[in-house]
Amino acid sequence: MPQMNREQRNAAWQAAHQWRARAAQTQPNGFMGSLKLLLTWLAFGALMIVGVVLGLFFLLVGWAMMPFVRHKMKKRMEQMRADQAQDIGGGYASERPTGQQDALEGSYEVKEEPRRSSRH
Repeated sequence: MPQMNREQRNAAWQAAHQWRARAAQTQPNGFMGSLKLLLTWLAFGALMIVGVVLGLFFLLVGWAMMPFVRHKMKKRMEQMRADQAQDIGGGYASERPTGQQDALEGSYEVKEEPRRSSRH
C-alpha cells in the first residue's frame, strides 16, 4: 500500500472524526429512541424469519415437484427418440415389433471357414 502524505492522512482522520460525531448524534436518546431501536430490530428479525420460512417453503415445493418433472422429462425424451427413429427409418422403426433388429442393406457373402487338415 503506498504511503499517504500528511494532508491525506489528516483528511482521513477528519472524515473519521466527522463520521464518529454524526454517529454519536444519531444514537437513541431516552425512551423514544430506545423504543424506535427496539421496533427496528423486531421488524428486521420478523422479516428475516419470514424470508427463511418462505425459502424453506419453496425448497420443499421444489423437492416435491422433482419426481413429476423427472417423469415429464423422461416422457419427452422417449417421444424425441421415437420421432428421431421414425425420421431415420422412414417409419419402419416404429412399426416393427419390439425385439427385432434391422439388418444393414447390401450384398453379403458368407465365407466358409478353411478346413483344417486332420493331421495329428
